[in-house]
Amino acid sequence: MIEPEIVDQIAKFVALQHLNEATLTELRQTYPSIHFTYCSDDDIHSARPAIERAEFNIYLVDTSGHCFTLTSDFDKATGIVLAEVVAET
Repeated sequence: MIEPEIVDQIAKFVALQHLNEATLTELRQTYPSIHFTYCSDDDIHSARPAIERAEFNIYLVDTSGHCFTLTSDFDKATGIVLAEVVAET
């Protein structure tokens, strides 16, 4: 379970620091019980983000089954995907 308030804190932190490897490293140190993944938002096709921002989206990950799945259920969430949104040119 990941509390919605924690996800909000993470979103605020990423918005201030920008999404990059250094930010991801700091989040992993601050929240060691949460698994973080970083990718492009274009790589995610079948889920709705828990939080949407102009520069990134946050998706929740459920690791309770055989395979990792994206979820919208904070009670099942054990990880977070930080997906960078790249503006189309």
